[in-house]
Amino acid sequence: MHHDISGALKRFIGENFMFRDEAESLADDTSFLDAGIIDSTGVLELVCFLENSFGIEVTDEEMLPQNLDSIRAITAYVGRKLAALPQLAAA
Repeated sequence: MHHDISGALKRFIGENFMFRDEAESLADDTSFLDAGIIDSTGVLELVCFLENSFGIEVTDEEMLPQNLDSIRAITAYVGRKLAALPQLAAA
Protein backbone atom coordinates (compact mmCIF):
# COMPACT_ATOMS: atom_id res chain seq x y z
CA MET A 1 0.00 0.00 0.00
CA HIS A 2 2.73 2.50 0.92
CA HIS A 3 4.51 1.79 -2.36
CA ASP A 4 1.31 2.74 -4.23
CA ILE A 5 1.03 5.99 -2.26
CA SER A 6 4.65 7.01 -2.83
CA GLY A 7 4.45 6.11 -6.53
CA ALA A 8 1.32 8.21 -6.99
CA LEU A 9 2.98 11.09 -5.13
CA LYS A 10 6.10 10.95 -7.29
CA ARG A 11 3.96 10.96 -10.45
CA PHE A 12 1.97 13.94 -9.16
CA ILE A 13 5.12 15.86 -8.18
CA GLY A 14 6.67 15.06 -11.57
CA GLU A 15 3.61 16.20 -13.50
CA ASN A 16 3.05 19.38 -11.51
CA PHE A 17 6.26 20.63 -9.92
CA MET A 18 9.33 18.96 -11.48
CA PHE A 19 10.42 17.07 -14.54
CA ARG A 20 9.11 13.52 -14.22
CA ASP A 21 12.57 11.86 -14.29
CA GLU A 22 13.72 14.16 -11.49
CA ALA A 23 10.67 13.26 -9.41
CA GLU A 24 11.26 9.52 -9.89
CA SER A 25 14.77 9.90 -8.44
CA LEU A 26 13.60 12.18 -5.62
CA ALA A 27 14.74 10.85 -2.24
CA ASP A 28 11.84 9.97 0.04
CA ASP A 29 13.17 12.29 2.77
CA THR A 30 13.81 15.36 0.57
CA SER A 31 12.02 18.38 2.03
CA PHE A 32 9.79 19.88 -0.65
CA LEU A 33 9.93 23.30 1.01
CA ASP A 34 13.69 23.35 1.68
CA ALA A 35 14.45 22.15 -1.86
CA GLY A 36 12.12 24.76 -3.37
CA ILE A 37 9.99 22.10 -5.04
CA ILE A 38 6.65 23.16 -3.56
CA ASP A 39 5.61 26.57 -2.23
CA SER A 40 2.53 27.46 -0.18
CA THR A 41 0.29 27.44 -3.27
CA GLY A 42 1.72 24.05 -4.21
CA VAL A 43 0.82 22.70 -0.78
CA LEU A 44 -2.82 23.50 -1.50
CA GLU A 45 -2.59 21.68 -4.85
CA LEU A 46 -0.98 18.74 -3.06
CA VAL A 47 -3.75 18.65 -0.45
CA CYS A 48 -6.42 18.62 -3.19
CA PHE A 49 -4.57 15.76 -4.89
CA LEU A 50 -4.40 13.75 -1.65
CA GLU A 51 -8.06 14.29 -0.85
CA ASN A 52 -9.23 13.41 -4.36
CA SER A 53 -6.86 10.49 -4.92
CA PHE A 54 -7.10 8.77 -1.55
CA GLY A 55 -10.53 9.81 -0.27
CA ILE A 56 -9.17 11.45 2.86
CA GLU A 57 -9.78 14.84 4.42
CA VAL A 58 -6.77 16.97 5.31
CA THR A 59 -7.81 19.33 8.09
CA ASP A 60 -6.25 22.75 8.59
CA GLU A 61 -4.62 21.45 11.77
CA GLU A 62 -2.94 18.64 9.79
CA MET A 63 -1.39 20.95 7.16
CA LEU A 64 1.99 20.75 8.83
CA PRO A 65 5.47 20.10 7.42
CA GLN A 66 5.75 16.88 9.44
CA ASN A 67 2.76 15.56 7.45
CA LEU A 68 3.27 17.10 4.01
CA ASP A 69 6.93 18.02 3.40
CA SER A 70 8.39 14.84 1.87
CA ILE A 71 7.38 11.65 0.11
CA ARG A 72 8.04 9.67 3.31
CA ALA A 73 6.04 12.07 5.51
CA ILE A 74 3.07 12.15 3.14
CA THR A 75 3.10 8.38 2.65
CA ALA A 76 3.01 7.84 6.42
CA TYR A 77 0.34 10.52 6.88
CA VAL A 78 -1.93 9.11 4.15
CA GLY A 79 -1.39 5.60 5.52
CA ARG A 80 -2.53 6.75 8.98
CA LYS A 81 -5.56 8.52 7.51
CA LEU A 82 -6.55 5.48 5.46
CA ALA A 83 -6.11 3.17 8.46
CA ALA A 84 -8.45 5.40 10.46
CA LEU A 85 -11.24 5.38 7.84
CA PRO A 86 -12.86 2.06 8.91
CA GLN A 87 -12.82 3.23 12.53
CA LEU A 88 -14.60 6.44 11.57
CA ALA A 89 -17.21 4.54 9.57
CA ALA A 90 -17.84 2.14 12.46
CA ALA A 91 -18.16 4.92 15.03
